Amino acid sequence: MSTQQKPVIALTLGDPAGIGAELIARLLARPEATQRANIVLVGDEWLWREGQRVAGVQVATQPVDRIEAVRGRPDTGAPAWLGVDTIEPGQVHVGQAEAAGGASVLRVLNACMDAARDGHVDAICFAPLNKYAMKLGGLGHDDELHHFAKYLGVTGYFCEFNTLGDLWTSRVSSHIPLKDAAAALSIDCIKDATRLIYRSLQANGIAEPRVAVAAFNPHGGDGGTCGREEVDIIAPAVRQLNEEGLPVQGPFPADTIFLKAQAGEFQAIVTMYHDQGQIAIKLLGFSRGVTVQGGLPIPITTPAHGTAYDIAGQGRANLDATWQAFLIACRMGLSHRASRTQAG
Repeated sequence: MSTQQKPVIALTLGDPAGIGAELIARLLARPEATQRANIVLVGDEWLWREGQRVAGVQVATQPVDRIEAVRGRPDTGAPAWLGVDTIEPGQVHVGQAEAAGGASVLRVLNACMDAARDGHVDAICFAPLNKYAMKLGGLGHDDELHHFAKYLGVTGYFCEFNTLGDLWTSRVSSHIPLKDAAAALSIDCIKDATRLIYRSLQANGIAEPRVAVAAFNPHGGDGGTCGREEVDIIAPAVRQLNEEGLPVQGPFPADTIFLKAQAGEFQAIVTMYHDQGQIAIKLLGFSRGVTVQGGLPIPITTPAHGTAYDIAGQGRANLDATWQAFLIACRMGLSHRASRTQAG
């Protein structure tokens, strides 16, 4: 595949005090990375050098002065490198969440989103960030997903997907108190979450996704004796989705639905609140999990494990989740590029 045929993937180094730069250095040291995508790495030069030092690798890059130059460049087998100055080495204390680091992350991500919005990038894969540091550094939203949605002008439904290999999960409510989770359920929200993950799996290369919907109450509500959300909200949502032509199934009790998925019956599960899916996914494979930002006009992925401040700078970071996040960005970026070409 020539450079012109490959999806253009923007990579970032993540929180400067965490393991992000080390992970990206390990990823780009793999020849398969540039075989799959036309990569542009965006970040501070000193941080990129430090990431290579910690990882014990050296990666040749091709400097560019603007992201617009990446798509048409010759295929040298090296990632493009766009250096930006967002933070000084003396402002970073390894393993600590600080305002300067959070502000740095925001500046780099915003630059990548600008490029994606203008059609110069097909997908973004960002190294781990820290929400607290970002809030100290100016993030005005609960999390990065809401920042992305606001920045990109999203007015429709959006949510995080968490993936582990071939299994994806979405959720109806996310970063809210558990006591508010029941009130957040509605037929429309369940339908939105289900449609979105179904379409996103298709963009990831699965023509006819097998999607299941989780119950909310213990034992799936036991016919209404242990809560009526299944009877009044979840089952009607599933019926209406079936009437639309989406062959989704459920609701299934949450304590057994992941056993069905693990056995291969389903490729995606729509959960009703944050921990209902997160506990299962992280238990099944914490080091391989990926977060996909669903419902945005561009694919954005990241490893699900976070900045790992406790091992930052020690050369011990596990690449598995970052590699999987990169592969998903490549697949979805290629699909996004194709759909944009057809529309244009």
